[in-house]
Amino acid sequence: MKFLRSWKFRLLLFFAVVGPGFITANVDNDSGGIFTYSQAGAQFGYLLLWSMIPITVALIVVQEMCARMGAVTGKGLSDLIREEFGLRVTFLMMLGILITNFGNVITEFIGIVGSMSLFGVSKYIAVPICAVIVWLIAVKGQYKSVEKVFLAASFFYIAYIFAGVLAKPAWMEAMKATIKPPEWTAFRQGPYLYMMIGVVGTTIAPWMQFYLQSSIVEKGVTRRQYKTSRLDVIVGCIFTDVVAWFIIVACAATLYLHGNRDIRDAADAAQALRPLAGDWAYILFALGLFNASLFAASILPLSTAYTVCEGLGLESGVERKFSEAPAFYWLYTALIVAGGAVVLIPGLPLIKIAVFSQVVNGAVLPFVLIFMLLLINKKELMGEYVNKLTFNIIAWATTVIMIGLTVAYVYGLMRGST
Repeated sequence: MKFLRSWKFRLLLFFAVVGPGFITANVDNDSGGIFTYSQAGAQFGYLLLWSMIPITVALIVVQEMCARMGAVTGKGLSDLIREEFGLRVTFLMMLGILITNFGNVITEFIGIVGSMSLFGVSKYIAVPICAVIVWLIAVKGQYKSVEKVFLAASFFYIAYIFAGVLAKPAWMEAMKATIKPPEWTAFRQGPYLYMMIGVVGTTIAPWMQFYLQSSIVEKGVTRRQYKTSRLDVIVGCIFTDVVAWFIIVACAATLYLHGNRDIRDAADAAQALRPLAGDWAYILFALGLFNASLFAASILPLSTAYTVCEGLGLESGVERKFSEAPAFYWLYTALIVAGGAVVLIPGLPLIKIAVFSQVVNGAVLPFVLIFMLLLINKKELMGEYVNKLTFNIIAWATTVIMIGLTVAYVYGLMRGST
C-alpha cells in the first residue's frame, strides 16, 4: 500500500507539473515540422531515419538543460543572457531570434493556408479569422486554460503513428535505416545536407529553449519539482520524435515509393495518410495540419514575445493583463499580423519557404547552444546543478556538428556542387 501511495503521489505531482516540456517538444511537429519530415521521407525514403535517435538524445539534453536553468535560477534564458553577457550581446541575440522566429510564424500560417485549401477555403478568409483566434487564445485566456488546450491538441499527432503502420512500410529496411547511417556519399550531396539541417532545425528549434525556460519560470517550477519537470521534458521529447519518425516512414512508404519526391502543396503531403484514411486522407491531414499550425501559431509568437521582453527587461507573460505588459502583447500582435500578411502575398512557393525556415533554425541553433552551455556551467549561477560531463559532451557535439553541417552545405553551394 505504501508503494501504491508513493506512485499515486508521484503521478499526481507529474500531472501538476506537466505542461511546458511536453508542449514545447510537441510544437516541433508544427506546420514546418510536418512539411519537413514529409519532404524528408518523400525525397530520401528511409535515408534520414538514422538521425532521429541522436536528434532525440540531443533534444532531451538541450530541453533538460533549459528546464534545469529555469527551475534553479527562476529566470528565463533571455534574462540570464542579459545579466551575464550584457545588453549589447543580448540585443544581437534577440534580433537574430526575432528574425528567425518571424520565419517560423510565417510557416504556421502556411500550414493554416494549406489545411484550409483542402476544404476549399480561401486563404484570404482563413488567415484573418485564424489570426484573430490565435490572438484571442493567449490575450483573453488564462495560462492554465490555454495550457490545457495545447496539451489536448498535442495528442492529435497519434494519427501519424497509425498512418505509418497502415502504410505497410518495409519494416526491416526502416529499422536498419534507423540504426545505421547511409553511405558517406549521401553526406556529399547538397540536398541531403540541406534536408538534414532542416530536420535538426525543426526538432531542436532555437525558439524552443527560450520558451521552455520562460514557461518553467512562469509555472513556478522550483528545484523541489525539478525532477518531475525533467520527466515532463523527457516524455515530451520522446513522444514528439516517435511521431516524427512515423511521419518520415509514412511518406517514404507512400510518396517516395510511388515516385512523388517533391511536395509542392498540402494535397501532395496528404497522400501519406491515404493508407489510414483512404479517400478521407485529405480531411484527416487537413485537420491534423490545421491543429498543428493553430497550436504553433499561438506558441511561436508567444515564445518570441517572451524572449525579446525578457532580454530587454520588460514585463511579459499571459498571466498579466494587456495594460501590465503592453510591449509583450503588442509584439505578439505584430508578429501574428505580419506573419499572416506575408502568406497572403500571391505566388509565393509556400512549402519551400516552410522547409527553408526550418533550415534557418538549424543554422542558428549553435549560437543559442553556446550561450546555454556557458550559462549552465557557471558554478556561481547553477551551484550543484551545473552540467555533468555527459551532458556537456552531447551538447557541445550537437553544436559542433550543426556548425559543420551548415559550413559544409554553404561551401558546397559556393562551389556549385549543390
